Amino acid sequence: MRIVVTGAGGQLGSDLCRMLANETVIPKDLPEFDLTRQGGEDQIFDARPDVVIHAGAYTDVDGAERTPDLAMAVNRDGTARVARAAVRAGARLIYVSTDYVFDGTATVPYTEQDVPNPLNTYGMSKWLGEQAVLASGADALVVRTAWLYGHHGKNFVKSIMSAVRREPALRVVSDQRGCPTFAEDLASALLALMAKNVSGVIHVTNRGDCTWHEFAEAIVREMGLAVPVAPISTGEAGRVAKRPRFSVLNQDRLVSLGIVMPEWRRSLAQFVNRQASGSFTGGGA
Repeated sequence: MRIVVTGAGGQLGSDLCRMLANETVIPKDLPEFDLTRQGGEDQIFDARPDVVIHAGAYTDVDGAERTPDLAMAVNRDGTARVARAAVRAGARLIYVSTDYVFDGTATVPYTEQDVPNPLNTYGMSKWLGEQAVLASGADALVVRTAWLYGHHGKNFVKSIMSAVRREPALRVVSDQRGCPTFAEDLASALLALMAKNVSGVIHVTNRGDCTWHEFAEAIVREMGLAVPVAPISTGEAGRVAKRPRFSVLNQDRLVSLGIVMPEWRRSLAQFVNRQASGSFTGGGA
């Protein structure tokens, strides 16, 4: 199969390209491939793909509040271009979206049938991207995930691992709850979904949920350290963009397809061990 992967250099895209080594992979990423430019559509079409995995995105949640036009240009308009290219090529399209399409007012995990109501520009740009994909006429699957971390690029786990080595104590938000997701696990699930005849919307995260504070405590514990992690409120954190207080995603549809994700603590332990030893496959920033 010929598979285009956008965002190929990112934490998810890197793992996808590595796991697809036995397929013909056409990686697309900056600077040659720019989602804000019209030529991106032709680049995808000219690759003659059987499948397009659209993992490229503007993911700076606070930055999106400062530069909303850029976030929309990438996540809404760029995604619409990718969808048009997939239709033109007759390719299947898998689009990676986010839990931040929800407003966090729920008290039970969000299902695929729940209506999004984003609180911030990033979430809105991804929700509009979802709508562009689903309205395009492509054979499409929207995959919502959450709290992603991996060996490539920047993420929360790497930040905590770095901070704990230089700070005597940490302060982490304790009033937001979600689902940490290891990029390798998500990549494996995407490949499993690619092999199945499934479309529409599906939620994919590691099993279980926690607050950012609980997540940070688990990271410190896996490092074998005793650095204290103090809980703080979202207000005390002083972030620019609003975040959903509760964005846990229901995975009943995924399980019904025979795909069961690893529990988040197990995957975190694997990640921390590899990251600390530098033994993970494929390197990374």
